[in-house]
Amino acid sequence: MAKFIKAVIAIAVTLLLGLMFLDAGKEYKKSYDREYKGTYTGPGTDVEVTIPEDASDREVAAILKDKGLIKHITAFTRRLDNSQYDGKIVAGTYTLNTGMNTLSMMEIMSPVQEHENGVLQTLVVPEGFTIDQIAARCAEQDICTAEEFKNAVQSITTADFPYLADVPDSVDVRYRLEGYLFPATYNIYETTTANSLVHDMLSAFNGHYTAEMQAEAEGMGYSSYEVLTRASMVEREAKLDYERPIIASVINNRLKSNMLLQIDSTILYPMTEGKYDVAKVSNKDLEYDSPYNTYLHSGLPAGPICNPGAACINAVLNPDQGDYLFYHVVDESTGQHGFWRTQEEFDASFENGDMGIPATSGDANEETAE
Repeated sequence: MAKFIKAVIAIAVTLLLGLMFLDAGKEYKKSYDREYKGTYTGPGTDVEVTIPEDASDREVAAILKDKGLIKHITAFTRRLDNSQYDGKIVAGTYTLNTGMNTLSMMEIMSPVQEHENGVLQTLVVPEGFTIDQIAARCAEQDICTAEEFKNAVQSITTADFPYLADVPDSVDVRYRLEGYLFPATYNIYETTTANSLVHDMLSAFNGHYTAEMQAEAEGMGYSSYEVLTRASMVEREAKLDYERPIIASVINNRLKSNMLLQIDSTILYPMTEGKYDVAKVSNKDLEYDSPYNTYLHSGLPAGPICNPGAACINAVLNPDQGDYLFYHVVDESTGQHGFWRTQEEFDASFENGDMGIPATSGDANEETAE
């Protein structure tokens, strides 16, 4: 009997240790992915770091790790290799923050190099901006006219950027490059033209859409064009970071169930000619005739409805695994959504004044895994 009890205890201890190692492994992967792919920047503590002359990428990462800014040297160096900051980190003393994502750290440590004509200004392209909105901002800042920018967009071919071969030739879209102009801050020089600016944006996308991400997309059966089409809807719909993968999963679930996506922003994009200067759609707008309108047409819209950032692209490649089919805003001030699994639950929630399950950053996975 004593041997049996010892054996049971040994098995229990082994299982417990196994679970502990499994949890540790999951936490390690989550931490690694955050530093390799994460875009969230939150509150933290300022830390001063000094990068010596001729420091290698790995030496830079080691300095950041010693200062408590990162945990994974390899995650940092891999991201740097695939970013627009590769080879641009400059020796010097910088103030970073423990709440920063690694891409933001790289940006700070890659100050603008002295240009022969000097940096005149910067152009900030927020996540979710459309080509029309970027063109308007270029005109506002007197970088180029809106028409010059849009003409430059139309002049790009697959010979310039081979990954654009993913854009179907037959699609009826407003711009073939919508989705590919990466949201970021761009330096404007005296020599900057509309064409060079568009090239910079496409190069930035190429730097952020890594080989690993492309492999993930291929494994899911997605072209870059489909990834960006899905990510653009997530970008326009999700206001809170943790909701992005949930909304990406709702899109997946509705498509798998042969349901219309019925996403309002797919109407607003063509209806406002990419300006998004109308806040909401009316019942009459639901009939707006456009290949982007997912109330009228099944499947995905004709193409991307904005230029999504890295966080929304990652949400499409790493969606939540829940079974929600419906969502609706439950807090206008924050943009928080409630989520429902059935039409009956969705309808009943409005009748009863119950605005669904507002998934939170802490319990989103638990809620959607039931």
